[in-house]
Amino acid sequence: MSSSIGLPSLEALKTNVLGKTEKEISNEVENSIKKIMGKVEKTQKPRPEQKIIREMISTILEDLPTSVTIQDVGTVQHIGNSVANLSGFQNIRTDDLVTFSNGVQGLVLDLESESVNVILLGTDEGIQGGDLVTTSGKRLKIPVGPQLLGRVINPLGEPLDGKGPVTSVDHYILEREAPSIIQRSPVNQPLQTGLKIIDALLPIGRGQRELIVGNRQTGKTALAIDTILNQKDSEIDCIYVAIGQKKSSILSVKETLEKHDAMKYTTIVLSSSDDPPSLRYLAPYSGTSIAEYLLHQGRDVLIIYDDLSKHADAYRELSLLLRRPPGREAYPGDIFYQHSRLLERSCKLSEEQGGGSLTALPVVTIQEGNVSAYIPTNLISITDGQIILDRNAFNKGIKPAVDVGRSVSRVGGAAQSKAMRKVSGDIRLQLAQYEEVSRFARFGTEVDALTASQIALGERLQKNLIQDVNTPMHVLDQIVILFAGTQGYLNTIELDDISSFESELLSYLHNDTFFFSTMNGDEDFSDETRDELRKEIEKFIVKWTERRNEQ
Repeated sequence: MSSSIGLPSLEALKTNVLGKTEKEISNEVENSIKKIMGKVEKTQKPRPEQKIIREMISTILEDLPTSVTIQDVGTVQHIGNSVANLSGFQNIRTDDLVTFSNGVQGLVLDLESESVNVILLGTDEGIQGGDLVTTSGKRLKIPVGPQLLGRVINPLGEPLDGKGPVTSVDHYILEREAPSIIQRSPVNQPLQTGLKIIDALLPIGRGQRELIVGNRQTGKTALAIDTILNQKDSEIDCIYVAIGQKKSSILSVKETLEKHDAMKYTTIVLSSSDDPPSLRYLAPYSGTSIAEYLLHQGRDVLIIYDDLSKHADAYRELSLLLRRPPGREAYPGDIFYQHSRLLERSCKLSEEQGGGSLTALPVVTIQEGNVSAYIPTNLISITDGQIILDRNAFNKGIKPAVDVGRSVSRVGGAAQSKAMRKVSGDIRLQLAQYEEVSRFARFGTEVDALTASQIALGERLQKNLIQDVNTPMHVLDQIVILFAGTQGYLNTIELDDISSFESELLSYLHNDTFFFSTMNGDEDFSDETRDELRKEIEKFIVKWTERRNEQ
């Protein structure tokens, strides 16, 4: 049949297709079919039903699309542990999406001379060596928009909270170029954490990148969550990226946010420890893409990466499975680049670019207080400062357990209100002096009256900076409490009574709404306001002392 009709051979078809457009290919296919139909009519005897069949075939041909789709196809060479090695692709790029035979998609991570390495974005069940894999040339995108606030999603943008499908304004690719220096502006606006020790000694500005460092179970996540809770009335949107966390821990975080009505302005991007390493690797980039959309709308955004040490572990696992050469601590050589290009996207944009800001608080876990490990030192060199949490202080009940001596904010007073700057100016020096002289007192060394007063002041300042978890404090309340501590008003108060003294002092001052409205309008914290505050504190101390004596 084929010899008498004259069907073209496969080699002839390949030769004819090369170098031609889709329209030319479509025309040639249509002409070939017409020639075949003509030869069929000549070689076969006419039958009554032949006309009907010819009309049916013509109708079918008219309904068929006249375009030809050329698809790049590869073959699975190796598959396992959520990674695959593919060969046969002619036109493929890094970060392209490929589709396997079971419908699961993969992300191209490596390009080699004869093959490509892919991380799977789902299960590898049902995929075998030799299976065909297709690519459309598209890159992985995630839904973005203000509608994602209040939702819990995975790194692919799929909902995990049972509230129905995610609606979005747009879709962003995970990898975007960071804003240039010309597009940025200096960081000079404070982002209040609600924590006295942070806002007073380690101020964070909008657009800054401040690293949170500490051993396990030292309050790193609690510090980050308190910062989110404090944004309730600040119009700052929050993104919490959980990387490799237990689902029970994330559920506890979600319940805390819902209890304090903070979930309405927060998005949780969740990749638990049960997820494949590919999702744990993509999680921070997904969260940053969601935050960047809000940033470019001129909004202020806070993003928490909890934590990047687990992200580094996931990337190390993928790299070792892909047989990349290991470096220090078995991490791949480009792990620094992975984190630097991620955190470089956090910034304060200029007014011409909308004036939005993206503040990053990455978290990193260290072992036995070893800050000089590979990943922590990388992140310290990338970020604009670090908050180091001390295990010994945490065990003593000093929370937040911030090591003031080793912690630093490189933005500093530029991102601090004038009133807070005036009140907190001497606290760091006073705490340093206390640490120095208290060492002698521990060994029973006799100290003079001046040293004893320094120790007493330092103990009360340290107690003054302690704060319960999930109780962020308004900046005006912080100024009042710190002013009382630095001016010596706590010297006559017993250490165990300082906490109740502070709460009752704030209640007393809040009853005088005129005084707090005056403080709120006086950004410079003038001498008149300071004198008025002194008088109010002295009045309260008299009443406090009388009540204590009656008891």
